[in-house]
Amino acid sequence: MDWTKYIHSDSDVVHGTPVFRNTRVPVPVVLDSLAQGISTDELLSSYPSLQPIHLNAALAYAADVARDCAGTQVRTRR
Repeated sequence: MDWTKYIHSDSDVVHGTPVFRNTRVPVPVVLDSLAQGISTDELLSSYPSLQPIHLNAALAYAADVARDCAGTQVRTRR
């Protein structure tokens, strides 16, 4: 999936944090929510500007970021 169709970063929008196009919904917030076990239905209900394809794009984005970080030390949360 080409996540760049759905996600972008602009220094004038949410301080440059990656967001879904035409929204101010930060991608890391959605990824954190998914990681915490929040259901896709609940996420889509909480962010009505998002569609299921946006969640797929967020996962594709996260996979690309993880690949880019391959070989680097992983930080653990405390």
